[in-house]
Amino acid sequence: MMKRTFLFILLSAAVLAVKAQVTVEAAIDSIEMLIGEQVHVTVTATTKEGAKVEFPVYKPTQPLIPGVEVLKSTEMGTKGRDNGFVDRQVVYTLTSFDDTLYYLPPFVVKVDGKPYESKSLALKVIGIEVDTAHVEKFFGPKDVQENPFQWSDWSLLFWLSVLTLVLMALGYYLYLRLRDNKPIITRIRIVKRLLPHQKAMKEIEQIKADKMQNSENPKEYYTKLTDTLRKYIEDRYGFNAMEMTSSEIIERLERALAGDAKAADTMKAELRQLFTTADLVKFAKYSTMINENDANLVSAIDFINQTKLENVPTEETVKPELTEADQRTVKTRRVLKAVITGIILACVGLLGYVCYGLYQLLN
Repeated sequence: MMKRTFLFILLSAAVLAVKAQVTVEAAIDSIEMLIGEQVHVTVTATTKEGAKVEFPVYKPTQPLIPGVEVLKSTEMGTKGRDNGFVDRQVVYTLTSFDDTLYYLPPFVVKVDGKPYESKSLALKVIGIEVDTAHVEKFFGPKDVQENPFQWSDWSLLFWLSVLTLVLMALGYYLYLRLRDNKPIITRIRIVKRLLPHQKAMKEIEQIKADKMQNSENPKEYYTKLTDTLRKYIEDRYGFNAMEMTSSEIIERLERALAGDAKAADTMKAELRQLFTTADLVKFAKYSTMINENDANLVSAIDFINQTKLENVPTEETVKPELTEADQRTVKTRRVLKAVITGIILACVGLLGYVCYGLYQLLN
C-alpha cells in the first residue's frame, strides 16, 4: 500500500514538473479603447527549443467572442533564453463596435499536442456620446473646398515672369545687333619670298637668256648687270647700294667683308674690275669685247655664290593691323557676347525658380 502511494506521488510530481516547464501568457496593450479603435493582444509561449507550438488561428474579421473581432494575427518570431527555453510570440489585433465590458477568454496554445491556456483578459469599449435630441447639429460631409486666391502668394512669381520676358526680349535684340554687326575677319597671310641670291641669279639667268652680253648695246647689258648686283648687295648687306657710286659700294663692301678674306679678294680683283668696266661703258662710251662681257658675268656669279646666305627662312607671316574703328568693333562684339551670355543664364535661373514656385503652389 505504501509502495503504491509512493509511485502516485512520483508520477504527480513528474507531471507537475513538465507542466511547469511550459508557460503561456497573454498581455493587452490597453484595457480601454474607443469604439472602432484597435488594441493588440500579445500571446507568448515559453517552451523548450524544438518543441512544436500551435497558436490559435483566426481569419480576418473572425469574432473572438460576440462583439470583438480579430482583424489580423502577426507572428513575432522566436527569442532564445539562457536555460534552453525559447519564447514564441503572436500579436492579435482586435477591434469592437459595441460599447461594453468584454471578458476575453484564455488563448489556448498547443505544445507538442498538449493544450496550455493563458490567463483571461478584460476589454472595455467606450462609446461616444451623441446628442440625439438635437439632430440638426449633425452635418453631412462637406464638398471639396478650393483654397482662396491670395495675390501675395502669386505676386513674386508674376513679376519674376515679367522680368524673364523682358530679359528674353533684350537678349533677342542684342542678338540681332550682334548678327548685323559683321565680325572683323583678319586673315594672316604667309608670303613666300625669294632670298637675295635667288633673285639675283634669276635676273642673271634672264640676262643670259636674252644674250645681252653678245648684243651690240653694251651699255644696256652693263646697266642691267650692275643693277642686279646693286640690288643683291642692298638686300644682302643692308645699305642703299642703288644710290651709291661704284667706289662707295666697293668701300662699304670692304668693311662688310673684312672677316671673309676669300670674298674680299674676289671683290677687290673681279668685282672692282666689273664696276670699273661698267662705268667706262656707261659714261665714257668704252667698247668691250665679247669675252670681256662673259668674264664680267662670271665674276658677278662668283661673287653672288661666295657671299650668299642659304639657311634663311623663305616664308614670312604677314599679320594685318586693325584700324582703330575695327578695334572698337571687335570690342563691341565681345561685350555683346558677354551680355547675351549673362542674360541667357539669368533667364534659365529665373524660369527654373518660377516653375518650382508654381509647382509648390499648385500642389
